[in-house]
Amino acid sequence: MTKKPLLFTLFPLCWSLGAIAAPDIAELKIEPSNWWAGMHNPKLELMLHGKGIGQAELRLENAHGAELEKTFSGSSANYLFADLDLGQASPGDITLVLTLNGKEQRFNYSLLERRSGSAERASFDGSDLIYLITPDRFANGDSSNDNVAALGDAADPDNKDGRHGGDLKGITQHLDYLADLGVTQLWINPVMENRQQAYSYHGYSITDFYNVDQRFGTNQQYRELVQAADQKGMGVIKDVVLNHIGSGHWWMQDLPFPDWINYANKPVYTSHRRTTAQDPYATDADQQDFASGWFVDSMPDLNQRNPQLATYLIQNSIWWIEFAGLSGLRTDTWSYSDKAFLTRWAAQVRGEYPGLNIVGEEWSTNPNIVSYWQKGKINPDGYVSELPALMDFPLNDTLLRAINTKEDWGKGWIELYEALVNDNLYPVPHNLVLFEGNHDTNRLYSVLGEDLDKYKLALAYVFCVKRIPQLFYGTEVLLTSPVEGRHDGLVRGDMPGFNGDDRVNAFTGKGLSTEQKQAQAFVRTLAQFRKQSRALAEGQLKHFVPQKGVYVLYREAPANEGKAAEHVLLLLNKNPGTTAIDMGRFAQYLPPGTRVNSLFEGKSFNLPAQLQLSAPVTLLSW
Repeated sequence: MTKKPLLFTLFPLCWSLGAIAAPDIAELKIEPSNWWAGMHNPKLELMLHGKGIGQAELRLENAHGAELEKTFSGSSANYLFADLDLGQASPGDITLVLTLNGKEQRFNYSLLERRSGSAERASFDGSDLIYLITPDRFANGDSSNDNVAALGDAADPDNKDGRHGGDLKGITQHLDYLADLGVTQLWINPVMENRQQAYSYHGYSITDFYNVDQRFGTNQQYRELVQAADQKGMGVIKDVVLNHIGSGHWWMQDLPFPDWINYANKPVYTSHRRTTAQDPYATDADQQDFASGWFVDSMPDLNQRNPQLATYLIQNSIWWIEFAGLSGLRTDTWSYSDKAFLTRWAAQVRGEYPGLNIVGEEWSTNPNIVSYWQKGKINPDGYVSELPALMDFPLNDTLLRAINTKEDWGKGWIELYEALVNDNLYPVPHNLVLFEGNHDTNRLYSVLGEDLDKYKLALAYVFCVKRIPQLFYGTEVLLTSPVEGRHDGLVRGDMPGFNGDDRVNAFTGKGLSTEQKQAQAFVRTLAQFRKQSRALAEGQLKHFVPQKGVYVLYREAPANEGKAAEHVLLLLNKNPGTTAIDMGRFAQYLPPGTRVNSLFEGKSFNLPAQLQLSAPVTLLSW
């Protein structure tokens, strides 16, 4: 594969060729491409790649207080690693002087000044609504970048598994829509380069960790998207992949060390048996097969036990947070990476940004497996995790089953009610991210039998239980999919309005069906209320044993710092027709006669002794 010369870099990759050309180092890649003075961790390890550079000597000139501690080559002669101490460094351009075969070449390496407050940046929490976007399928803001000859995998909008042309500009153009919907955080599937022959649209086969895929845009456009979102009250959460790369990554043509990739010579595939990471009876071989095996041929598995690779991945995550101004990270396939590395990675990232929230994907419906990975959990095997948040797959699974199941003893709402006892397993259950669906699961509306009442029940629970809620793009306009098996290309269908002139447009409302308009209005009403509700953002949770098809949750934020107490009572009703509820049962929290606001009815009234429920969702606040 042709490697990118030094001059290719996108702003602000601030390094440049000196005046002296040295044919022995005609092509050079330096990663990270720049750094910042004043970071909490003063150490920085540079990876330099170029023909024969492992034999070069390196020294610093105009060092601005930076010190070169040591250099060493990789197993490949084309790699040189340089360890720097920046503890006394100040912002400015350092001159890297490389000498090879008696010839000297100089490069500028920029140490930038950090933005004020960078380390203390705000992150996502229970007050937020996360909106997940698959960028290739959300909106095509710039058709000129749909195809990039050097990257291959041409756009094929009619192929469910092909590239469709969505990009960063398309997301930026619709930030007003997202803000109006009530979104406060954007989780965007990976946008790094995926130089793969096919199936590159999803972004999880990264071939360049430091550059946005040109079909999505540029590094600068990514940063501008984050800045524009911030101006509208939204943060951006980056999707991080630590476990694997794409087979088209330039490393695969020239590995720094033989152990950079697990099973590099002959792939062995992961068993996907997640329990082996914590099972007290698991064999070493089974643990190895799970954590070191490849997903597929196109996704080589990274060996984070290699110290240079571990440092590379940690620095890359920090680089993007600092460069783009991110508000959080979501980490793919969490438990598939080396366990010791995961602790180090999370600790070092949060060492730079103590308040940064990071959510990991542990795709298991067993809460005992998921809880193992949350920071603060005391595990029998002594493993200490530094990961603050996880995706709540167990509660998502129970929620959908409970809604789809006819009420009976031990079935239906009671399954969801009893599932919350599993919160005892988690050190911080309210920091779990509860989703209605994501890019790997079939669409909510389809899973619930295209029943709008069931859809409202599911979303109301996700938005109101004590969790961080996450919505998948298009759920608000009832996008559908098959329900049996996996159908990734269809699940990640185009957002209505993807091309701007579509017959149906979620962004403008053109052509939406009555049901789609109702769903969109329901989401907007609930999400905008949630933005203003301390009770839902931070309040304590109580819930009542479900009776006669009705499940009731109560959230309360007590009065503090001059703010009045806030209360919410959510009534989830599976029954058709009208159901009479004796409100005396809830009098401890909501006495009859209290003046309440009914969100979806849009009116206030004094609470009667008996409330008539005719809708699937009733939300009262006072």
